[in-house]
Parts: sequence; structure tokens; C-alpha cells
Amino acid sequence: KVADFTEVEFDKADIEIEEREPVFSGYFRVDRYRLRHRLFAGGWSDSMGREVFERGHAVAVILYDPDLDRLVLIHQFRVGALAALNSEPHLEGAFTPWLLEVVAGIIDDGESPETVARREAVEEAGCEISQIEPVCRFLLSPGVTSESITLFCGRVQAHAVGGIHGLDAEHEDIRVFTVAVDEAFRWLDEGRFANATALIAMQWFRLNHAALRRRWCGG
Repeated sequence: KVADFTEVEFDKADIEIEEREPVFSGYFRVDRYRLRHRLFAGGWSDSMGREVFERGHAVAVILYDPDLDRLVLIHQFRVGALAALNSEPHLEGAFTPWLLEVVAGIIDDGESPETVARREAVEEAGCEISQIEPVCRFLLSPGVTSESITLFCGRVQAHAVGGIHGLDAEHEDIRVFTVAVDEAFRWLDEGRFANATALIAMQWFRLNHAALRRRWCGG
């Protein structure tokens, strides 16, 4: 008999890693695992092999000016979007290799997620965050990668934001712009956000926009 979901509390102790070996190491890393885990019906699974894409862990931040009621968004090229379009014909027209996104970046050794949010806001959008609130943590594609996102919402001043930003050393070419909140919600409804992190960020922001604005504006 399969246990009721509410009664199951599996964690890392219910997994036996038999072997882990690196199979590729470059800009990213791929590890091959051989493991088994406990089953919902009881007992253990057979030994299985899985490859895991080790990308690192990242932070994303929604940049919002509550006084102007505008968001700061970015637009940049993504090679994964290009590969998706080239490998699956039915995706043609769904998006382009240049995606609408929120600011994001990888956590380096010794950095806190909030430090990364503040740093990336400056590097990618030229914005200083005056107030910041944690939103959530989530896994991007846990069937194949360890990458997690820690999402924040940061208060900024958007009146002078714009232009091209990013680090030349990282080949970044990031167009920064502001958009009225209502217009961003219309884009959300039209499916113009194809990046999963941006979708999650925008859906959270839509649900919390009114309360957040009241809190930050003192109204």
C-alpha cells in the first residue's frame, strides 16, 4: 500500500549514493551518479545511473519602483533559447533567443544571496537597491540539474534607468528598460515571458503587487 503523501517525509537519509564521478568539467560540470532510494510502497529502488548538470546556484531579483509603479526588466541573448528553437520546430514563434528577464546572477564562494542580488542589480541594471525582501527558493529543472534560484524583490529608483549594461569579460550585452506595472502584466498574459525564473517572479509580483506597494510607500 502506498503511503498517503502527507505521511511521507523522505530526505537525504533515504538515498544511498553508491558512486559519483565527474564526466565533464568545463564552464559547467557534469557528474554521473549511481544511487538507489526508498520507495513510497516500501523497500528500495533498483540501482540506477543519473547524470547531473552542476551549474551552481543563483539569485534573481525583481526590481520595482513603488513611487513610479514601474518595473526594471532586462533583455538579453540566451544560447539555450537558440538551441531550443533549433531542436524543436513547434517552438518556432513562441519566443526568440533574446528573452525578457529579471536581473539574476550566480552565487560565488563566500557570498550571501542578498549580496548577489545587490551586486547584480548594479552590474546588470545600474540600480542600487534600497529595500529588499526575500520571496522564495526553487529548483529550475531538478530532473537534470542541481541549480536553485533564490528570489528577492528589491526597491529601486527607476527614473534614470536604461541603456546597455553587463560585464565585457562575461560577454554580456544587456538592454535595460523600465515598464509600467500594468503593461508588464499584459505581457505576462500574452506569454512574452519565456524564461521560467522571470515567469515565477512575475506571477509572484502580480499576486503581491498591491500589498508591496502599500508597504513600501507607507500607504
